[in-house]
This record gives sequence, structure tokens and C-alpha cells, in this order.
Amino acid sequence: MLSLSEIHLRDPFVLLVQDTYYLYGTRGATCWGPATGFDVYESRDLVSWSDPQLCFENDGTFWADRNYWAPEVHVRDGKYYLFASFKSESRRRGTAILKADSPLGPFRPWSDGPVTPAEWECLDGTYFADDEGRPYMVFCHEWVQAGDGEIWALPLTEDLRGPGGRPTLLFRASEAAWAKEVRHSSGMSGFVTDGPFLWRDRAGRLLCLWSSFSESGYTQGLAVSDTGKINSHFSQLDPLFQGDGGHGMLFTTREGKTLLALHTPNRSPLERPAFYPCSVFD
Repeated sequence: MLSLSEIHLRDPFVLLVQDTYYLYGTRGATCWGPATGFDVYESRDLVSWSDPQLCFENDGTFWADRNYWAPEVHVRDGKYYLFASFKSESRRRGTAILKADSPLGPFRPWSDGPVTPAEWECLDGTYFADDEGRPYMVFCHEWVQAGDGEIWALPLTEDLRGPGGRPTLLFRASEAAWAKEVRHSSGMSGFVTDGPFLWRDRAGRLLCLWSSFSESGYTQGLAVSDTGKINSHFSQLDPLFQGDGGHGMLFTTREGKTLLALHTPNRSPLERPAFYPCSVFD
């Protein structure tokens, strides 16, 4: 069994199915270069975790060969859908959707390549269903192309195989007073958007977790829909975490407690998954 401190993982995502927690994320060792797949870890107590189990592996026919980032697994109609970022020499970075019958996989390609706009550099697509059950992908238009990173909501088809409409801009990174401009290795400067995740709190507010950089390093931000709907502008709230950690998500434990999962610190090869109580959402 492994402790969280022994799991070299970025962008953690936790799924609870019956009595078992499943942990997914970006493999730390292959984050920045060629990559071949994703792993899943199992736990009954959020403390001791299984060895990594392969849940997706490129068999040589998959379209992407690098930047396998931020896998999330969501349940819809009894099936498990993996949303993750990928890139290849011939295609821009984007989020594709894979499907399986089990949270352990094996996940197989479901969408025809990236679902995000083909001409955009995109990443970190997450699933959201509105009050009527209509599916959306919320994703980042990456700052390395947009300059001021953006977060958009894209309607999906009912079968989650592709876009079901035109995307709506939710907000830009610079709208957060705490966001700090950063410089890319290419010399360009801009504001980062990473890791959107949607959450409806008990007060009925529709919240969007997202990450960028502040004076404290990598920071877990929070925004709220102005109308309570997904196709709306989101206003910025105070950050949830400013200790050089981010790309977070919220999940509910078996006991009904809300935990924030993120990776910290944001420095390779030191990044590890961590969980923090978020009683404000209980």
C-alpha cells in the first residue's frame, strides 16, 4: 500500500463509487514529454492506496503521443467517461473523451479526437450537467495562445461524443485581482488558466474552481456564476489555497464531508496529491 506522499501525481481527481475511492491524475514522471497512458489508485480510507493500475494505455493507434494531462472520470448513465488533455505533432492540445464500463477501465477512445475547438490550444476539460441534465465541457483556452487565459463552457451531444453547440466565455484569468502575469520560456507574457471544476454548493451557487499564479506561487482560485447558470459570466472570489498548490477539485467522502484535492508543491518532481477539509461547502 502507498501513502499520498509516495504517489508522484499532478492534477489529482477523486471518484467515490460505493465504498471505494479512485484516484486519477497526471503521471509526474512523464508530464512534460512523451507519454503513453494513465493510472488509477484505489483506497477505502483516503490514507492507504493501492499500487498504480493501468486504466488507459496507447496501443499505438491513439492520435496523441505527449502531454497526457489531468484525467477526470465522470459517471453518466452507468458508464464511466474519462476527460483528459492530449497533444501530438499534427494536432493542437485539446481535451478528448474516453469511455469504460468500470472506474478501473480499460478506457477506450470515445470522441473523434479532441472535442475542444481544433484551432485553439486547449486543456483541462471537465464535465458538467446542468439542472436539466444537459451535458457540457468546461475547458481552458490556453494562455500560451490566448495571452489572457480563458475558461469556456461547451455544450456536448447527449452521447458525449462531440460538441453540441457553440462555446460560451465564462471569464478570463486577469479578472482575478490576485492573478499574477507570468512569462513563458518563449518570452511571451500572460495570465494562466488551469483546471476548471464545477460545483453546486448547498446554497445553490454554481462555483468554478480554477488555478493560476499569484505572489504566493501556484494558487487555487474560485469563481461564482452571476446567474447560477453555466452560460453566464463568473465573478471572482477569494482563493481557496495560496500555498503553491492547485489544479484542484472537490469531492464528498462517505461520511458526507467535502474535501479539496490538489497537488502541492507545484515543482517537479516534488508534486504530490493532498486533501484539505472544505467545511465551508458542507
